[in-house]
Amino acid sequence: MIKSMTGYGAASGTSGKLEISVEVKSVNNRYFDCSVKIPRIFVALEEPLKAVVSKFISRGKIDVFVTIDSSNADDVEIKLNRPLAEAYISTLSAMTNDYGLIGDVSAIDLARFPDILKAEKKQTDYAQLREDISAILGEAMTAFNNMRLVEGEKLNQDIFSRLKIIDELNIMAQEISPRTVSEYRKKLEVRMQETLQNTTIDEARILTEAAIFADRISINEETVRLSSHIAQLRDMLNSNEPIGRKIDFIVQEFNREANTMGSKGNDAQMARVVVDIKSEIEKIREQAQNIE
Repeated sequence: MIKSMTGYGAASGTSGKLEISVEVKSVNNRYFDCSVKIPRIFVALEEPLKAVVSKFISRGKIDVFVTIDSSNADDVEIKLNRPLAEAYISTLSAMTNDYGLIGDVSAIDLARFPDILKAEKKQTDYAQLREDISAILGEAMTAFNNMRLVEGEKLNQDIFSRLKIIDELNIMAQEISPRTVSEYRKKLEVRMQETLQNTTIDEARILTEAAIFADRISINEETVRLSSHIAQLRDMLNSNEPIGRKIDFIVQEFNREANTMGSKGNDAQMARVVVDIKSEIEKIREQAQNIE
């Protein structure tokens, strides 16, 4: 089933005491272009997260937004500078003994001295954090893909309906072509009668001229190839692989056959049919820009 290149997905979860939320959105693009917005301190996780995204989509402009809330995290620890504390205690004890001072040094008193206590941020386990964010991103991408499948089904139905119209118009063109030759032959006979008047008309010459004209305006090859392209595109639409670029190519082939039919057509009705075919082809081309 085909997928649209546009979609949205979101998911949230935790890593330790970190609250994580991920949003994914995409728009049309000819190639794969992924951008990850994440707090600067975790910028090293950008490339691994892009690798996760690439498993779900092959082309499109994808933006991934990762929010990390550490307000509930106990990621700060207080460390005691033991050598310095022991030096302070030893010095204070010596002062008490040497000068006959009264009073003991409490922990609170000691903590007031500079550099005794130091607050440090705990080391982040980046391997675990990468694993947890990747899992949450995977959930967001699943929701993202589900939306793309829904949009893809709508595109699929629309293109199938366009192909049905083109198929019907192609059959109509096949039916018009012989009538055009027959009408040309009749007009040729009338003109020759008017020119030659009472002289006997050379039937062989009329047949020859009609045959030359029929060969010149024959669209049999074009209609057969167009039918083949229609069948190919229908098969593509039933594929589970990304087909957007393939559709771009085959639509060009559609246009090539239609243009040739238009240049060969020597009839107003044929011209209208070709215009209608090209109109439907253009609508398919526009829709193909939305397909992965």
